[in-house]
Amino acid sequence: MERLWGLLQGAKRLSPGPSQTTYKHVEGTPQGRLQEEEEDREEAAEPPARFCPMELRGPESRGSRPGRPNLGLWAAAGRRATPYLVLMALLIFTGAFLLGYVAFRGSCQACGDDVLVVSEDINYETSLDTHQGTLYWSDLQAMFLRYLGEGSLEDTIRQTSLRKRMAGSAGMAALARDVRAALLRQKLDHVWIDTHYVGLQFPDRAHPNTLHWVDAAGEPGEELPLEDPDAYCPYSATGNATGELLYAHYGRPEDLQHLRARGVEPAGRLLLVRVGLISFAQKVANAQDFGAQGVLIYPDPADFSQDPHKPGLSSHRAVYGHVHLGTGDPYTPGFPSFNQTQFPPVQSSGLPSIPAQPISADIASLLLRKLEGPVTPQEWQGRLPGSPYRLGPGPGLHLGVNNHRVSTPINNIFGCIEGRSEPDHYVVIGAQRDAWGPGTAKSAVGTAILLELVRTFSSMVSNGFRPRRSLLFISWDGGDFGSVGSTEWLEGYLSLLHLKAVVYVSLDNAVLGDDKFHAKTSPLLISLIENILKQVDSPNQSGQTLYEQVASNNHSWDAQVIQPLPMDSSAYSFTAFAGVPAVEFSFVEDGQAYPFLHTKEDTYDNLHKMLQGRLPAVAQAVAQLTGQLLIRLSHDHLLPLDFGRYGDVVLGHISSLNEFSGDLKARGLTLQWVYSARGDYIRAAEKLRKEIYSSEESDERLMRLYNVRIMRVEFYFLSQYVSPADSPFRHIFLGHGDHTLGALLDHVRLLRSSGSKVLGTASSGMAPVLAFQESRFRRQLALLTWTLQGAANALSGDVWNIDNNF
Repeated sequence: MERLWGLLQGAKRLSPGPSQTTYKHVEGTPQGRLQEEEEDREEAAEPPARFCPMELRGPESRGSRPGRPNLGLWAAAGRRATPYLVLMALLIFTGAFLLGYVAFRGSCQACGDDVLVVSEDINYETSLDTHQGTLYWSDLQAMFLRYLGEGSLEDTIRQTSLRKRMAGSAGMAALARDVRAALLRQKLDHVWIDTHYVGLQFPDRAHPNTLHWVDAAGEPGEELPLEDPDAYCPYSATGNATGELLYAHYGRPEDLQHLRARGVEPAGRLLLVRVGLISFAQKVANAQDFGAQGVLIYPDPADFSQDPHKPGLSSHRAVYGHVHLGTGDPYTPGFPSFNQTQFPPVQSSGLPSIPAQPISADIASLLLRKLEGPVTPQEWQGRLPGSPYRLGPGPGLHLGVNNHRVSTPINNIFGCIEGRSEPDHYVVIGAQRDAWGPGTAKSAVGTAILLELVRTFSSMVSNGFRPRRSLLFISWDGGDFGSVGSTEWLEGYLSLLHLKAVVYVSLDNAVLGDDKFHAKTSPLLISLIENILKQVDSPNQSGQTLYEQVASNNHSWDAQVIQPLPMDSSAYSFTAFAGVPAVEFSFVEDGQAYPFLHTKEDTYDNLHKMLQGRLPAVAQAVAQLTGQLLIRLSHDHLLPLDFGRYGDVVLGHISSLNEFSGDLKARGLTLQWVYSARGDYIRAAEKLRKEIYSSEESDERLMRLYNVRIMRVEFYFLSQYVSPADSPFRHIFLGHGDHTLGALLDHVRLLRSSGSKVLGTASSGMAPVLAFQESRFRRQLALLTWTLQGAANALSGDVWNIDNNF
């Protein structure tokens, strides 16, 4: 028994226990070879302190080492079990991998239509030379909010609003120097100025604009004093206009059609219209299309808040506004105004041929009391005291406009933080710097937010942050004349920017109230805006996010918040002209417009009183929202642009067109080609989405390829079949001209007209037509369909990937 026990103990000593391979330096060998030894787990060797050349030897055969006997029965059993152990390990590993993959794919599919979902698991790397490690979204968010809170936003708004800064003035030149100096003090990679020489229109001090009654002989008689003589309409036609006066509500096409329906003909008359709903330029263009001789524009108290606790516009104030139906320098349409002498003397087709002049509510009240004719509909009634609001006509008036054109230098100021992975892709943010009056709401708030964002991101860069894409901060000049500075820059670098600009964010008109929040935007940004709204606190609803505030009364939050880009925004040209998705954020009053915009009463005190002391909080909310949007756009691996949204936009327009499918079929016409092109776009978007879901985010080359396709989606909707010189706003959804969906819909509506003259709206850019024209319809359909089909093909990627049924 003792002998058997001794044999078992000997077998135990000889059995192979847990072991590890150790590489040991072999002295005396020229290559510094390493010898492999088997050691017990308790005798783990220290790792080598420094790198040395190594030679890896294969295992020696059993029994070849001196002093080591054969392993016997236990070793043989281990050899037989080894294949089964290896197979079991492989099965366990494979099962765990598949389980993890299925869980990951399930979470991706739960994302719905969004391309990218923000969560705490999304990480962002810092710059390559930092030792801070991985930054998560919550880290970047906290860093941004901390540095933003260290600024003096309210003081910057107040100081900017006190400075006179009309485009081309000495005050503007001084402010430009100060803004440039402020950028140079920050940690930016580049700071520079672009100067353009543009044609701006100013009042002639020696020959001011005038308004007279017309006497019985048809000659100018008693003068009506213009109480706010500095107010004028830049780019109005100059000269004299004489005619009887009519009241035309807001000057919309439907308003002018109503006058005709009531037997009051606008042609040959002067029109009195109210500020609001559409731009000054659209009002004058509509009046011109209906044959009017001139336009007077006044602010009606009914369009502004009647709250006795809030300030109101003085009755002797007029409202300033340009009347160029377009953007940029109207004397060099389609070309950058670096030097006007190199271009032929051409003018924009958006310049009016009739004069226009703003007047005060006091003068408008005096004119309305002189009108005769039918009483206006109830919805046309205003709040001017003692005014019966009749349609007219009234006594004759003589309007004289003597504005003159001046070649004026304007300066756009730029600051850039270069991206580390995609420096040639720019996220652009801009704010108008100039103002006709104090311009607190118009441009001082936006300029202050821009400077605070520059300071905040500069502080983040100093503490290790470096975005993947470049951030480009711009202070625009000439904005009050129709986004002249921004449009001229786009015209000068269009061939470059449509390849490199990712998104444009406008800070103009950011705070006009605090009751409601609006985002005027490209559809590509809607999903991202929704996500950011859920992470920004409401400035006037304690304990709520902005998203909770806007969605509290309506589950369809986007119906309350999302609006199309207006032409009087600098963001409009980026999208409609250059094909770059853009957004402009605004806090506004509930149901009433901010009364002081574009007046001499747009002061810091009035805006502060209008918001009842909440101006700093609302401006801070805009800065937080914008900054977090910039972080996502500049630093996500995959651009968070929802390229599938445009399928819904097309569907909405097609639903309007479907109403007329029977009328078209009766003429042997069909909209089938538009339906097919939309289907191809939806399939291309879904195919790209699936490719993205199944790819690795860590693959930098693949992510860049996807980003290039995504960022150019907006550009695909610029019609390639019309001339930029003739139709600068080539976007088929947002632009102007026969190539747009809006123009096609206006034309199709003529199928049910009574044959009387019907005009397109100023938004569609249609010329006046008498009836439906089949040849024109076919051309419009072809322009629209092939632009949409081209967008689908481009989204598909390479030509061998295009799969459509067109």
